Amino acid sequence: MIREGLSDLAAGRRSPAALVVAIGAPRLRRAGIEVPPHEFGRPEVVLYELLARSHAESAHSRYNALIRRLVSFERALECEG
Repeated sequence: MIREGLSDLAAGRRSPAALVVAIGAPRLRRAGIEVPPHEFGRPEVVLYELLARSHAESAHSRYNALIRRLVSFERALECEG
């Protein structure tokens, strides 16, 4: 998901993966990952709105699942470093 998000951000795509990477950008950068700049403003809100449009009934649980995956990845990076 992170690799896909980095690619999507670099290409200017507004995908869930790109938004997850944008949310985690500060921590990912501190871990040494080059995160492309983005124009999402508040990526947390944009991600939730995107999920709500396509999965209204399950947007909250999908959002939380994506954030859990991001946090897990960030923690794994920090353990390596």
